[in-house]
Amino acid sequence: MKVLIVDDHALIREALHAVVKQLKREAVIFEASSGRQALHIVEEHPDINLILLDINLPDRDGFAVLRELRDRYATIAIIILSSSDDQDTVKRAFRLGALGFIPKTTEREVMLNAIKLVFSGGIYIPSEILEKTTSPRLTNKLATRDSPKGLGLTDRQIEVLALLMKGKTNKIIARTLNMAVPTVKNHITVVLKALNVTSRTEAIVKVGKMGWELSPKSDS
Repeated sequence: MKVLIVDDHALIREALHAVVKQLKREAVIFEASSGRQALHIVEEHPDINLILLDINLPDRDGFAVLRELRDRYATIAIIILSSSDDQDTVKRAFRLGALGFIPKTTEREVMLNAIKLVFSGGIYIPSEILEKTTSPRLTNKLATRDSPKGLGLTDRQIEVLALLMKGKTNKIIARTLNMAVPTVKNHITVVLKALNVTSRTEAIVKVGKMGWELSPKSDS
């Protein structure tokens, strides 16, 4: 397991190093203090599994670095670190391909669980960010539909959505619900279309806005 920590503050890199080591003691950890250095390290080690990327870097816009990494190294999981958690920043991070967003004010235990979730193939969105989306100003036409049933989803599709909300991968959803992976993909396509979104991350955010309580019949 190889991890790259990108932040221009040595103390933050040190803290994140300790968190990753607590999660994966055998992890090989690289550190970069700039976007240019980060890209150079990834070029030398394209088998890096996870990048913790600060969006406020001294030499380049962190979003530009995220975009370049996503374009050139599609299999690397990237978690954004930020001192800001406003909606535009969060949405932009996920739109550019991040799999997690961790405010720098996050407590160590929560940060540990967030990294663990992304390590296992999930998506991490802080609960406080989801809570902010319940503001009336941010709600949309879906708010008038008080349940997934109102969108025309079947019981099976609702179960798939429930596991999707927990950040489960297609393989885990398939195993949990005892169905083939292609079937899961088909259900997810229908769910995304019903929610009028184009990605799993957008689906998680939108369902969070609705405040729906979803629970699959079984979970593992």
